[in-house]
Amino acid sequence: MTVRGAGLAPDPASPTTAAASPSVSAIPEGSPTAMEQPVFLMTTAAQAISGFFVWTALLITCHQIYMHLRCYSCPNEQRYIVRILFIVPIYAFDSWLSLLFFTNDQYYVYFGTVRDCYEALVIYNFLSLCYEYLGGESSIMSEIRGKPIESSCVYGTCCLWGKTYSIGFLRFCKQATLQFCVVKPLMAVSTVVLQAFGKYRDGDFDVTSGYLYVTIIYNISVSLALYALFLFYFATRELLSPYSPVLKFFMVKSVIFLSFWQGMLLAILEKCGAIPKIHSARVSVGEGTVAAGYQDFIICVEMFFAALALRHAFTYKVYADKRLDAQGHCAPMKSISSSLKETMNPHDIVQDAIHNFSPAYQQYTQQSTLEPGPTWRGGAHGLSRSHSLSGARDNEKTLLLSSDDEF
Repeated sequence: MTVRGAGLAPDPASPTTAAASPSVSAIPEGSPTAMEQPVFLMTTAAQAISGFFVWTALLITCHQIYMHLRCYSCPNEQRYIVRILFIVPIYAFDSWLSLLFFTNDQYYVYFGTVRDCYEALVIYNFLSLCYEYLGGESSIMSEIRGKPIESSCVYGTCCLWGKTYSIGFLRFCKQATLQFCVVKPLMAVSTVVLQAFGKYRDGDFDVTSGYLYVTIIYNISVSLALYALFLFYFATRELLSPYSPVLKFFMVKSVIFLSFWQGMLLAILEKCGAIPKIHSARVSVGEGTVAAGYQDFIICVEMFFAALALRHAFTYKVYADKRLDAQGHCAPMKSISSSLKETMNPHDIVQDAIHNFSPAYQQYTQQSTLEPGPTWRGGAHGLSRSHSLSGARDNEKTLLLSSDDEF
C-alpha cells in the first residue's frame, strides 16, 4: 500500500497512524490518477493543433468572403455564396471554443446549438443559389416541365416512376429544405432544455433520454432536405453543368450530413467503451462529453480542408472583372459594408417560406431575367441567366405557374 498524507510524514513505528489521520487516503499500487493518465483533449497540444487549423481556415475563408463583397457584381448569386461560406468560420470557431471549455460538460451543448442553427440555412441557401444560376423557377419550368422523371434505384427516384416534372416538384424541393430550417433550430433549443433537466446525453439511446428522439427527428429532417436537394440536382444536372455543381453539392452535403453521422459514431464508440471516459477528482464531465470533444477537435481540422475546397468551388474571380468601374478600381469599403448588410438580411428567406407554404400558392407570377453573363473558362461558369449588367435588364419574361400539377 502507498500511503499519502497532507504534508505530514507518517510514523512508520505506529501502525495506527494512517487510520487515525483524517487527511490521509490510501490508493492502491498502480492505480492511474489524473496526472498519470492525461486526456489528449485537455492538453495544450490539442488546443494548439486545433487552433492552428481553425485560424488558418478563418483567414482563408474570411479573405474569400471579403473578395466576394469587394467584387459584389451579382447580388442575387453572391448573397447565397457568402452565406454558404460563413459555415466555415461558424463551424470552426464554435468548435474551437467548445474545445477550450471542454472541462465544462454543459458548454459544448450551447456552442453546438449555434452551429446547428446555422447549418440549417446552408442547405436552403445552396438550393436558392442553384435557382439563381438557372434564372428562377419560371426558367427552370420552361426547361423541365412535362418531362418524365427517370426511374433509378441508384439515384433514389424509383418511387417516382411514371411521374413528370411539374411546379409541384419545385415546390416540394423548396418545402423540404425550408422545413429543415425550422426543425433544426427547434431540436437545438430542445437539446438545451433537455440538458438543463438532465434528460440529454450524447450516445444515450435509452427511451427515457431525449437523445434518442432528437436524433430520430433530426435524421428524418436532414435526410428529407438532402434528398430534395439531390432530386433537384438530378432534374437539372444538365442545366447546371456549366457551373460545375458536383464539387459544390459534395461540399455542402459532406459538411452538413457527414458531420452529424461522425458525431453519432463517436458517441456510440464512447458508449461502447472504445473512447475512454475521464475519471479524475479535479475534472468531472458528463457522459457523451468526451465524444463531443473529439467531434469538436476533428471539425477544427476538417474546416481547414473545407475552406480550401470551398475556395475553389465558389471562386470570386468570375465576378471580379464585372465589379471594376470606368477607372478600373474596385468598390470602396463603404460599398463592402453595405453589401455585407444586404447579404445577411434574412428578408428573402422569410418571404420564400411564406410563399412556398402559403395556401395562396395555387397560382402566382414568377419573374426571372435572362441575361448574358460572364464566361468562366475552365468550366466553372458558362452563360448565366441571372447576372445583371450595370443594373440594366436585357430581357424579362413573366410566366404564370400553377400548383395544380401534383408531385
